[in-house]
Amino acid sequence: MNATYAISSYNKVGLESGAMAADPHKLILMLYQGALQAISNAKNEVARNDYTAKGKSISHAIAIIGEGLHASLDKNVGGELAQNLGALYDYMVMRLVAANLKNEIAPLDEVSKLLTELKEAWESIRPNAAPASTPRVPAQNVQLVYAKG
Repeated sequence: MNATYAISSYNKVGLESGAMAADPHKLILMLYQGALQAISNAKNEVARNDYTAKGKSISHAIAIIGEGLHASLDKNVGGELAQNLGALYDYMVMRLVAANLKNEIAPLDEVSKLLTELKEAWESIRPNAAPASTPRVPAQNVQLVYAKG
């Protein structure tokens, strides 16, 4: 993973600091968490009819997914998995745009569910963090989908 690019993307979309000290695996996890938080904010803002804030939150989520997660994929090394993740990220952005245009919660829930599943899968492959009874994933295998730095 290109750590400098990921840090830049992370900071560009206005998330909390801490990216400078994070390892590549943690950076991706932080992007998932930031996108989920932005979507949660957007859902609350739709419920309050605060459409200006909703638009900002959805734009924030789109930036995290498009400029952070999607742009960090290494499609040459990650092969079909990276291609599929890229297509899924594109779909999520499309659903977020629809949610923004129609002020609907359902597309926000859909994207939140997809991101949560990806985040949980990403957490499960954390190198050197698995319990002793669980086989550990070598660090070099974790980064195959995302660009290396």
